[in-house]
Amino acid sequence: MKRLLCAGSGSIWQLCKVFRLEEAGRHHNPEFTLLEWYRPGFDHHALMDEMETLLRRCGVDVAERFERLSYREAFLRHAGFDPFTASVADMQARAEQCSPPPAEGLGDDRDAWLDHFFGGVVSPALGAAAPCFIYDFPASQAALSRVRGDIAERFELVWRGVELANGFHELAEAREQAQRFAAEQAWRAAHGKAVPPSDISLIAALQAGLPDCAGVALGVDRLLMLLTQAPDLSTTLSFDWPRA
Repeated sequence: MKRLLCAGSGSIWQLCKVFRLEEAGRHHNPEFTLLEWYRPGFDHHALMDEMETLLRRCGVDVAERFERLSYREAFLRHAGFDPFTASVADMQARAEQCSPPPAEGLGDDRDAWLDHFFGGVVSPALGAAAPCFIYDFPASQAALSRVRGDIAERFELVWRGVELANGFHELAEAREQAQRFAAEQAWRAAHGKAVPPSDISLIAALQAGLPDCAGVALGVDRLLMLLTQAPDLSTTLSFDWPRA
């Protein structure tokens, strides 16, 4: 889709099946449906506005405006520390006071500790009354987004403690993207994980020029699960992983 954007497609979307090698569970299935779209001329804040409009039209019937918290605000409110300044030692000490308990094998990996708190402490506390956008992540978690100082211009949408979407003010710099791919490959190799090849076609397209745009991917099965108040993801799938 980014290659099409570079070729001048303009706003673009697709609804498709995707596959990720993850464990199956209440909110996870290796095969699922994703709605992904990109909007030239948007940043991540404008895309959050559009996403709220879309979800309301899809049946998210809440009176409150979707809450918006920065990553820092969410951590200060629900984890009790500033994720941009806390050291690993600070987080280890804080983990002793929180549930879930400290995870094994995190070591001195600062982002792993942040992920542990975000997934186990912060996210479950979000979106009880209305979906909640968490935006402006640490630059070390930029993924495919632009970086502004120590901030990654991206967001996640959480409803009733479940992550529904991941959005980015898209990185357009080919060299920076190639460096991030290389860093990701090195990390995966060091942790004994499968190492996918770099997307050289995407790098070539970025060199030709990606318009200033924002993009987001929305988990359709999870949205249906929450809209229907189903107990788990399997009820929104024709064949979940145990029956595939």
